[in-house]
Amino acid sequence: MKKSLGRVYLVDDDELILAMLSRTLEREGYEIRTETGENGLIDKIISWRPDVVLLDINLPGQNGMDILKTLKNDAADIEVIMLTADDTAETAVKAMKIGAWDYLTKPFNMEEVKIVIGNAIENMKLKKELDYLRKISSSFFEKDFLGVSKAKQELKEKVERIAEAHVSSILITGESGVGKEVIARNIHRMMHGTEKSSTVPFIAINCSALPDTLLESELFGYEKGSFTDAKKSKKGLFEVADGGTLLLDELGDMKLSLQSKLLRALEERVVRRIGGQEEIPIDVTVIATSNKDLAAAVEKSEFRMDLYYRLNAFSLNVPPLREPKRKEDILVLARYFLASFAKEYNKPVEGFSTEAENLLMAYHWPGNVRELKNVVRGMVVLQNTKVIMPEHLPMELSALAMHKKEEGQKDRFVLPEAGISLDEFEKDLILQALERAGHNKTKAAKLLNISYDSFRYQMMKKFGLE
Repeated sequence: MKKSLGRVYLVDDDELILAMLSRTLEREGYEIRTETGENGLIDKIISWRPDVVLLDINLPGQNGMDILKTLKNDAADIEVIMLTADDTAETAVKAMKIGAWDYLTKPFNMEEVKIVIGNAIENMKLKKELDYLRKISSSFFEKDFLGVSKAKQELKEKVERIAEAHVSSILITGESGVGKEVIARNIHRMMHGTEKSSTVPFIAINCSALPDTLLESELFGYEKGSFTDAKKSKKGLFEVADGGTLLLDELGDMKLSLQSKLLRALEERVVRRIGGQEEIPIDVTVIATSNKDLAAAVEKSEFRMDLYYRLNAFSLNVPPLREPKRKEDILVLARYFLASFAKEYNKPVEGFSTEAENLLMAYHWPGNVRELKNVVRGMVVLQNTKVIMPEHLPMELSALAMHKKEEGQKDRFVLPEAGISLDEFEKDLILQALERAGHNKTKAAKLLNISYDSFRYQMMKKFGLE
């Protein structure tokens, strides 16, 4: 069955007009209901919940303007297009002030009717998407931005200064999972205020998830007929995010040809749709994120130097959790996630044992905050205990458990009940040694009490870490 393009309610006292509109719009793929203007009209419309109402301005015993007012008060999400034989500016202005999406003058040009209805439904869908994005935007921040380390506090202060300055473009760098999008949402909230930020657009797009041509059309929009499938004009995300924030996630994967168009939009504060001639002004804060070293990408001619310096004027680097200056944040985040998930899943978990916390601190967290959050979620869901013990932790963490049999004896690793992957364990030790040695291979080899050659050519090569 063909998917409906939307619901359209036709209201006119002329049955010939209703029949003509019905046939044309049903062939296009719309669901149609018609009404000549009997009593109970508003209740019938609201109960069916159409996307668009085509409403005659003059109905028997009723004023279309009064019906329009009632509809916009009781069902503001329904778009109303007025039908009139009075082609005067006064009529149009009055209808638009009350809340009509547009108006059509009799006799109709059916192509114009289809375009106006299509635009109205597109606008309605866009508003619903924005409402959804605004609702979720207030729930994503700011607890994942918790931290007591000096590095995190310095980052917070820098975020506040940048937000206060209302700069137009910002670059956030850091490994995958460190919370770059959380920081972007915090900047958005700070720029617009906690209350207002939920009503101001925050639009995010992953630049690495879309092919170049699709990414360009998503960002800049297109005009009808600009390419084969462009059956109607479409706004780009720069226009949709006007007055708010556009997050370009993983910008480092954007191709050079598109980077030049992005640079022009940032510099001149205007965009041009694909196939269009009009320059459209934009008022958007662009926040770009990347887990790549963009400076190195510039050196390799994989990223435009001018775009990099344009973005890097206001930049934030988020250090990974494994760095010593971020270690203090691990338990703060873990305790917060545990309390949140215990409440969400109605579990009795109240905290971690000291031994479990020590293991959380000892682990190198390659997936950063995202990995920590998912690990804690998994433990809360799977356990029905008040305290998380070492044996409740995932294998890669519990394998780090050490104890002393008696005073003077060397530390040794305890084999978990479920067993362990020696390769994973060995790789984890290599990574920890490298981190502790500041990625100096000679020092890392000494920490593991092996020769430099063994460390580099046997162990690092084995796990593809060179």
